[in-house]
Formats: sequence, C-alpha cells, structure tokens
Amino acid sequence: MPILPVNKQHQAYFQQVIDQKTKPLGALGALETLALQVALIQQTEAPQLTNPHIVVFAADHGLTAEGVSAYPADVTYQMVQNFRAGGAAINVFCRQNSLQLVVCDVGVRGVFDENTPDFVKFKVAHGTQNMRQQPAMTADETDAAMDAGRLVVDGLHHRGCNVLGFGEMGIGNTSSAALLMHRLLRLPLRECVGRGTGLTDDQLAHKLTVLEAVAERYRHLAQPMDLLAAMGGFELAAIAGGMLRAADYGMVILVDGFITTAALLVAHAVDPAVLDYCVFTHQSDEAGHQLMLNHLNASPLLKLNMRLGEGTGCALAYPLVQAAVAMLNNMASFASAGVSEKR
Repeated sequence: MPILPVNKQHQAYFQQVIDQKTKPLGALGALETLALQVALIQQTEAPQLTNPHIVVFAADHGLTAEGVSAYPADVTYQMVQNFRAGGAAINVFCRQNSLQLVVCDVGVRGVFDENTPDFVKFKVAHGTQNMRQQPAMTADETDAAMDAGRLVVDGLHHRGCNVLGFGEMGIGNTSSAALLMHRLLRLPLRECVGRGTGLTDDQLAHKLTVLEAVAERYRHLAQPMDLLAAMGGFELAAIAGGMLRAADYGMVILVDGFITTAALLVAHAVDPAVLDYCVFTHQSDEAGHQLMLNHLNASPLLKLNMRLGEGTGCALAYPLVQAAVAMLNNMASFASAGVSEKR
C-alpha cells in the first residue's frame, strides 16, 4: 500500500500554537518549521519523541576492485567491529545525545559472531558484484536487502521507537550514490562524483572514468529499482526499504548525508510521500549533496563540512529536534504567561 501523506488539516492550528508562544513571530526560525513538521507527522500539538534510534547498515561493494576508494575494502568489516566495540564517531555521538544505536550487517564481506541487541545480521551476500562487469545485485538480492531494512524498522517500531536516523558503512558506496544521483536526477555525472573518503586529484579523475564506464553500461535502464540493482549496494537498498517502512509507521525520519540521501532518492522515486516524514540533519561536504537537497527542496539543520557518514549528522542534529518538541510542549503562550502581544 502507498504511504499516507502527512495530513495537513490541522496545520493552521499547529502554526497558531507556535505563533502564540512568548516570542516574536518566526523568531525561532528553523526550529519553528521543525516543530510544525513533527506536530504534523504525529498529528498533535504535544508531540513526543520515544526510544530514539540510529541504525547503521553496512555492506561491501565489488566496485572497490576498480580502485574507486582511498581505503581498502577490508575497512568495512573493521569499522563494523569498531562500531560493535563502541569506538566510532557514531558511538560517541549517540552516547552523548542518548540515542540507541543498532548496526546491521546486510552484506559485509566477512563473518561476524551471533546477533546481539545492538547488532543484527541480515546478510544478503558477501558484498555486491563489480558493477563495471555485471549488475551489482540481482533483483532478488535487491528485494532481500530492502526487506532487511523493513525488518529492522519493524523491530524498532515494536520497541516503541518513533524517531529513527539512518546511517551507513560501506567502502566504495559514494560511487553507488553518485551513479544513482546521476540517473535519478538526470544531472551530469561530473557534478555528482566527489572525493569520498579523501581521494587525490588523480584518484578522483580515475574514479570518474570508472563511473562513466558504469553509467554507459546501464544507460538503457530507467526504472528506480532497476537502477538500484545495477548500480546500488545492499546498504543503500536496506536504507531505502527502511525509510519507506518508517514513513508507513509515521516515524520521524532523520536523514544523514550524501549516501543516505541517495537512498532516499530511490525511496522517493518509489513513493514521494516518504518525504513528508524526513528531517534533513546536515549538508554533507561531499560533492553533489547540495544538489540532492535542492532537488528535494530540503533545508538541512546543520552545515559542519562533514563527510563521514555513519549517521553522524543525525546524531548531532537530534538535540535540535528535541528542542523543537520541547518548545511546543513547554514554552508558555502569551495568554498563559500574561505577556502582552505585539500591537
């Protein structure tokens, strides 16, 4: 079934509630816009954020064999172990801001031990195929990865989570994101390709050459799911599926940077109503992200020149979401405080 767009029947009332707080009209800027969005998502002037989570989907990419990343493919597996040990940036920021973190292996090359409450395995395969030679995923694998995202969100919803950020880990995944952006937004590939984890000028030129060959190989494809299968990755498919399921549940969706926004482009192409539930947490320093945000008419909460991924933008911006909700719930109105309004 299609996602239900946010019901805007009460928008004028929610806006009036915000306008009657003890402040000049619009004085809290983007926080007011954010408060209105959360009120509309939850259909109440007194929204609540419960059991907030960030889920990081991890997977490897066969295209790394073409030398498109500054880091070796083994780093994906190593970073997942770092997540599990609590030592990554996303662990630090989640602890700081009281967010629960779940990591999901949806296609990492390597074997992990058993599931734990904060680590789950829905491994589709040990990495995608080299998309320069053949499609990254089969249609069945793409569906399986999207189902993995849905299942993780099902579990979190069952545990009372109603605000969820999406992160990723996968060496080589800026290549997939750039290719999906190129095709879905019909922008020149050069405007979509960036330095990823820190490529030099020569490495960036090589990356662009490789991606031009990939784009040419699949120039005949047009449907979003076909493009995702040919040029995507397991973690991007899982995020797209997870976002669609989260919107279906009426969750507040925290959108991270370049990679997760590329996954959102796929989800948006499948069902545009997903956008109603999305809060854009930051503008990535990766080339192309601003163009994605422009296409989605999105105003990110932060611009910190970050390009790490992992959902770090979600974790850092979450206190602003909390502040917007606290303003709605706890800030006095002119009437309740006995403060005169503007004449």
